[in-house]
Amino acid sequence: MKNNKIKVGVSNKEGQLGFVFSRGGLREGSGRKSIGVTKKVSLTLTEEMWNKIEDHCTDNKISRSEVIRNILESFYSQ
Repeated sequence: MKNNKIKVGVSNKEGQLGFVFSRGGLREGSGRKSIGVTKKVSLTLTEEMWNKIEDHCTDNKISRSEVIRNILESFYSQ
């Protein structure tokens, strides 16, 4: 059986906590690359519209954020 020990470590970036496995660890430049600035928003839509978005996410295996980002980028690129 594998010995998968988990440690909690502090990243060099903004003091964020992260999980450190027995191999590898938090490294500067590792992980998913940023595509922009993250801002938290609250969005009110009808249940029908949320269902359409969720169906699109499921059908295309993408996140809600990606769907909404694609819609906004399409609208503003016209």
